[in-house]
Amino acid sequence: MTVKTPWYECDSRFIAAHYQPAALIDLAISREIDTHRLLRGTGLFYDDILAGQMRISPQQFLGLIDNAQRLLDADDTSFLFGQRLLPGHYGAASQALQQAGNLQQALELLIEMRALFSPLLAPRLLLDEQHAYLYWVDSSGAGPHWRFLVEACMTAVVAMARWLSGQQLPWRFHFAHAKPRYIEQYWVHLGEDLYFESQLDMLRLPRECMTAAWPNAAHTAGAVARQEATRQLQGLGYQASLLDRLYAWLQANVRQSPSLEQAAHAFEMSPATFKRKLQKHGTHYQEQHDRVRKHVALYLYRIRAYSNEEIAEFLSFHDATNFRRSFKRWTGLSPSALRQLFEAR
Repeated sequence: MTVKTPWYECDSRFIAAHYQPAALIDLAISREIDTHRLLRGTGLFYDDILAGQMRISPQQFLGLIDNAQRLLDADDTSFLFGQRLLPGHYGAASQALQQAGNLQQALELLIEMRALFSPLLAPRLLLDEQHAYLYWVDSSGAGPHWRFLVEACMTAVVAMARWLSGQQLPWRFHFAHAKPRYIEQYWVHLGEDLYFESQLDMLRLPRECMTAAWPNAAHTAGAVARQEATRQLQGLGYQASLLDRLYAWLQANVRQSPSLEQAAHAFEMSPATFKRKLQKHGTHYQEQHDRVRKHVALYLYRIRAYSNEEIAEFLSFHDATNFRRSFKRWTGLSPSALRQLFEAR
């Protein structure tokens, strides 16, 4: 299957500087950070941002985040940034999000419009009979800024849902990283139902919360805003990143365990060019392939209750021993140790 849909890369200039980047700049200004110091090394100038026409790349946005973290030097920066992100002030897309009828509609719009709402991390939604799971994958090579972005994205979704639903939803928070020293910021901005070292950065809540009607939904106005938001996205030229497209392609072909050469062919480039593009994003094919297989294995363990042998067969391993060895490399845990961790929680 050839990937024909266009994608953006870490150096593609498509992010409106007066959208998410401006939210971070305003947060820094509120804490008396000089804009010249904040923008140093990013190739951005404050007057150009004020003009409302500048487009920046994910690399530049990450450079801005790096400066903000260093200059603000505060544990709450990512959470306060996240509170400013959604529904946001992004024209028709924000209007459509604000007028969503329920959480499921809002999250589906967030995913569809991720190049506008979340250009650095791609949100993904998974539903089973009892729960909804929202998790994120790297879109542009976040590197050391991954945790900052995860904290901001989770805060953004929780704050948006609380505002639009008029209530605090029963979120459960899972983080791949260890419990941080600034845990009180998680309690204040997210809640206390927190689980660290969970292998995946994910929000979970009962599925019935997804379709509960929101009080200020506007069906007609929302439909018109969504049409305009679609045109807004088309004008952007991209809907997803190269890494996001690769994740989806690998997920669709996970049972075949495709090689680098097969992936490069699907993206209509030579293996050498494909390698260079992934290196530009701070990653390589094996890392991306392993990430998808890890996510699929976690899903099959936690939700489908597959055995080691069944998962090994599903992922095209020759035997369960090879699968267990790979699984420990992906997660740092054996399958049995992971099952014990799930049961303890």
